[in-house]
Amino acid sequence: MSEIEVTRNIGISAHIDSGKTTLTERILYYAGRIHKIEEVRGGGSGATMDHMELEKERGITITSAATTVHWHDKKINIIDTPGHVDFTVEVERSLRVLDGAILVLCSVAGVQSQSITVDRQMKRYRVPRLVFINKMDRTGADPFKGVKELKEKLGLHPVLMQLPIGAEDQFDGVADLVTMKAYYFDGDQGETVREEEIPADMLAKAEEQREIMLEELTHFNDDLMELVLEGEDIPEDMIHATIKKGVQSLGMVPVYMGSAFKNKGVQRLLDAVERYLPSPLEAEPQSATDLDNPEGEQVPLEPDASKPLVCMAFKITEEQFGQVTYTRIYQGTLRKGETIYNTRTGKKLRVGRLVRMHADDKENIDEASAGDIIAMVGVDCASGDTFCQDPLNYACESIFVPEPVISLAIKPVDNAAATKMGKALNRFMKEDPTFRVRVDEESAETVIAGMGELHLEVYIERIKREYKAEVEVGAPQVNYRETIRREAEYDYTHKKQTGGSGQYGCVVGKIYPLDAEHEENFEFVNNIKGGNIPTEYIPACEKGFKDVMDEGPLAGFPMVRVGVHLNDGKYHDVDSSETAFRTASRQAMKQAIAKAKAVLLEPIMKVEVESPQEFQGNVVGSLSSRRGIIAGIDTQADGTCILNSSVPLSEMFGYSTELRSLTQGKASFSMEFEKYEAAPDSVAAKVMEERAERKNK
Repeated sequence: MSEIEVTRNIGISAHIDSGKTTLTERILYYAGRIHKIEEVRGGGSGATMDHMELEKERGITITSAATTVHWHDKKINIIDTPGHVDFTVEVERSLRVLDGAILVLCSVAGVQSQSITVDRQMKRYRVPRLVFINKMDRTGADPFKGVKELKEKLGLHPVLMQLPIGAEDQFDGVADLVTMKAYYFDGDQGETVREEEIPADMLAKAEEQREIMLEELTHFNDDLMELVLEGEDIPEDMIHATIKKGVQSLGMVPVYMGSAFKNKGVQRLLDAVERYLPSPLEAEPQSATDLDNPEGEQVPLEPDASKPLVCMAFKITEEQFGQVTYTRIYQGTLRKGETIYNTRTGKKLRVGRLVRMHADDKENIDEASAGDIIAMVGVDCASGDTFCQDPLNYACESIFVPEPVISLAIKPVDNAAATKMGKALNRFMKEDPTFRVRVDEESAETVIAGMGELHLEVYIERIKREYKAEVEVGAPQVNYRETIRREAEYDYTHKKQTGGSGQYGCVVGKIYPLDAEHEENFEFVNNIKGGNIPTEYIPACEKGFKDVMDEGPLAGFPMVRVGVHLNDGKYHDVDSSETAFRTASRQAMKQAIAKAKAVLLEPIMKVEVESPQEFQGNVVGSLSSRRGIIAGIDTQADGTCILNSSVPLSEMFGYSTELRSLTQGKASFSMEFEKYEAAPDSVAAKVMEERAERKNK
């Protein structure tokens, strides 16, 4: 078998606190990569993959970490990703380069808000997955609830591969529906897998569930269907092959269960990774854009070590000895000492050092081939860059980057801190595409923007710790947007006559609101017929319309969801130019927006609160007082309830402190961006007044 056939590139993703990092720690231990299990929280040196000091202190994963393990004869590259939506880009860029994934669910909470986000990301990149229902030892554990929600909330096709033997504190092992054997995990760390017969009191249930599983598999294999219909025994190899086909076609999701913390069920999950998740040869075919082709043609990439090199930098981190660039090789072989070039910048560079990552440890290697995930050290590039070798000039599809929703003003305390802060911000912007920095023209303040309070809090803490720069932090600012409510026509002629040739451009058309579901925030439709405006001036018109989108008429926030039709116009043989048409379009857009009933939009967050039932009334009251709309309340068997709601971001500041005091510190919440929605008139008026005051200062 070639190396590429035995390689698996997988990610471990889930909602916060579902046990991803604990599961990864067990995988490292059972695969012989580490010799002592550490925990995410508690004594010791902390989980291997949470290598940042901040991660260890907070007990959360902030950056995705990569490692490689060997399981039987397979090499598995693993990326452990954060659960917090604030670090969603870490999950996004990991899934972009992975061939398979494990979606971890908590056996009590089931599918939670971040599980839905992660699932959406997996679907975007067509990543086949297995589901691991973790924490089977918890009070209220119910894997069947998780399976039901996978179907109802995520629209997946889950198929149980195991049944639990016991549950909660009696959880003992799993009954496998393929082999029809029971598996127990003995030894201090669950390292010894013991195979027994399925307990007699479970046999009927296991046989019934096996029938359901086989019935699901008949959709992927006609031969298996015939054997099922005839009541024949089905060879185990045929079942494995059919599950593999179902997983890799995204037609089904096998469900496994266990307790990573109690060292149960992990080895059987690893067996499933090895059997069913695709190697780079079997994974979704990848393609790249040929930059030498004027049509921007898509060309297939072949996971073949002998072809010319194509690889993509999907994550970068700055370290003491230079930049570490995490790279997925799609085609060819990357060798130490060879010259490659960055197709975005056109610059050639020599690969000085190649390493295989294990959290923050590095193991030097001389080369790596198609299908592998490694890191280059000392290479200057940006996240998402593609590297090739002659004669190729390709660009891989870049990573989807969500827009930031929250901003903070930060100020260094002195000049020395200003220099250090500048270095830190440049590094963080380069590493994290969702972290933005700008200087406010009115106040000359440095403004940082990100995905949530925690996101920015972590970066401020890192500026102080890693760069020893003291900074003062302003109040959080919400990133509002503006849009229009109705259609409006424009008819504008730009005429300017000075000495020599003048400027002339006339544009006629309309603007209209786009649906909230529309992927782009701006849409331009050219309806010019018969050359009323020469073709070469049309791009200038589009730029002019787009220029106005940067600053809305109400409070100067960026505009979204605006469509423009250019229907007619006039030009002058001598005086018309790109500049004239761009200016005409800009003025026409302003003219139309003034008539189109502009409205302020505020970001609405999807907020999920997990609280003991006794505090349900307090939590509902608190969310309602913050203009929240309760979407649903789900009561769990263990006496906790999960409240789903939509709340404006501007009302969520300081919520964690209030929630703690309302629930004696027993509740937790997660929050992610849901949509932009028109702000009530009173809120809009207040925001506009504050913006006007800042301008006049």
